[in-house]
Amino acid sequence: MTQIFDNPADFADEALDGFVAANRGYVARVDGGVVRSTEVPAGQVALVVGGGSGHYPAFAGLVGPGLAAGSACGNMFASPSAGQVYRVAKAANAGGGVLLSYGNYAGDVLHFGQAELRLKAEGIDTRTVLVTDDIASAPIDQIEKRRGIAGDLTVFKIAGAAAEAGLDLDAVEQLARRTNYRTRSLGVAFDGCTLPGADEPLFHVPAGQMSLGLGIHGEPGISEHPMPTASGLAQLLVSGLLADKPDDAGNRVVAIVNGLGTVKYDELFLLFGKIEKLLTAAGLTVVEPECGELVTSLDMSGLSLTLLWLDEELERYWAAPADTPAFRKGSLAPRARRELAGQAEAAAGEDEETTAAAAALGRLAAGVLAQVRDVVVEHEAELGRLDAIAGDGDHGIGMRRGVDAAAAAAKDAAESGASVQRVLAAAGEAWSERAGGTSGALWGSAVLAAGMSLGNKESYGDGDAASAVTAFVDAITALGKAEPGDKTMVDALLPFRDAFLASSNGGATAAAALASGAAAAKEAAGQTASLRPLKGRARPLAEKSLGHPDPGAVSFGLITARISGYFTTGLTDYSLLADSTAGNGAQA
Repeated sequence: MTQIFDNPADFADEALDGFVAANRGYVARVDGGVVRSTEVPAGQVALVVGGGSGHYPAFAGLVGPGLAAGSACGNMFASPSAGQVYRVAKAANAGGGVLLSYGNYAGDVLHFGQAELRLKAEGIDTRTVLVTDDIASAPIDQIEKRRGIAGDLTVFKIAGAAAEAGLDLDAVEQLARRTNYRTRSLGVAFDGCTLPGADEPLFHVPAGQMSLGLGIHGEPGISEHPMPTASGLAQLLVSGLLADKPDDAGNRVVAIVNGLGTVKYDELFLLFGKIEKLLTAAGLTVVEPECGELVTSLDMSGLSLTLLWLDEELERYWAAPADTPAFRKGSLAPRARRELAGQAEAAAGEDEETTAAAAALGRLAAGVLAQVRDVVVEHEAELGRLDAIAGDGDHGIGMRRGVDAAAAAAKDAAESGASVQRVLAAAGEAWSERAGGTSGALWGSAVLAAGMSLGNKESYGDGDAASAVTAFVDAITALGKAEPGDKTMVDALLPFRDAFLASSNGGATAAAALASGAAAAKEAAGQTASLRPLKGRARPLAEKSLGHPDPGAVSFGLITARISGYFTTGLTDYSLLADSTAGNGAQA
């Protein structure tokens, strides 16, 4: 259990600050993560890695010469926001382009993908290589759907060494892709991890059992088995990976036994000895192996085995020197410290002359977001427990972080007299920045899109409400690419939209249409219990998810119900809309 903290919500930020204080010779703090504190040759490719906090040494511990140039660091088990990735990459860029590399998780793909587009728009050549080494999360013919676990290390190490050797972005990207294709991992868990401030682990493994096919965000394995002997466990892991080896595999491999947090080094060494004998008996030569804690999951009890099948070029870069806080190999000459330019960004947008109607609607939007915050706070623990069934248990805390920031930003903007567009833009950006993860990307983008739809107009009517709902939904479906039946928020979102628009088109007020949409969302969220997840971290644990509704759909249903109640009981006189509806007589 994680016991050392003041406020659990500040754990990740304060841990990162302490990490930097302990490693100033290697890293410097920037807004969103860390970059190298030493000089980087002009024109060198910048490898920028990252993900949620809680995995040390990954990801910040791998920043240094011969490895990563920077790491974007999200909250506990939540991806960094697009803004965080962008700012870290900008600070790390040395003029040779940027390679983004991270595990294949939905939130990371969304946020890093948005950051890549932003960097490219500024003329910075940026590429992405996803790590997909976990053989338990998808079959070989769907390798692109596999998660990234301890194989992060092999991809990062070889890409970082290639960048350090002066290769250009095309060559570094090609080597990273080849490394990922030749990397396979399989893990087991003996018990779950506990998030800061939580009373219980995200899951338990029954006594005498182990969970096969774990994730590194506190996800349980895909199946449970009787706990074997050390020899039996070594045989299970080795045979699983050898059966999944790449088509062009040779006979030289890197073997990595990775502890996830509480399995002690003596146990890891004991297991590695047995694994090495099995690999040798299979005709393989083990090259420069690693055994220890490399990609952890807080205090999770478990471990994984990773194999990288080498070729001559990959072996050269695996053996190349590296010097980081958590991973050192060979010898590198000391580097001079560098001065980092300030990270301040110009305020977005030009000054606007806010209309009375847009300001009034901005105040209403801030009031609505305060209601959203209250309902998320009320159900935070419940949403976390629901997410832990087949995910990483962070949906409640992630939604709480995001909506806390969004509601505060909206309140500040509304009190300054900003338009509804500015209020929701501030809220959406704050949600994405603070929450991270898939929900942060989706909710942040959707809130911002709704604000753009409403704009800064002289008056508003029910048609504007329908347009805002459509923009909100379109942003989520375009970004998340989920389909009905995938067991995501979309399964409640689309019924909400359809019911809202049907009522609105039939002449109902926005408040009445909202009530219809909220009822449809609640019913649809409950129906997701019968679905198997086809997207996100819960997908590899589809059977565990059966019988339980999707947490994203449930939170959306709770939110729409609370907003509907606010309009029907908290706004009976529509006092906040007095200005926004002037001139058309409609109730927005």
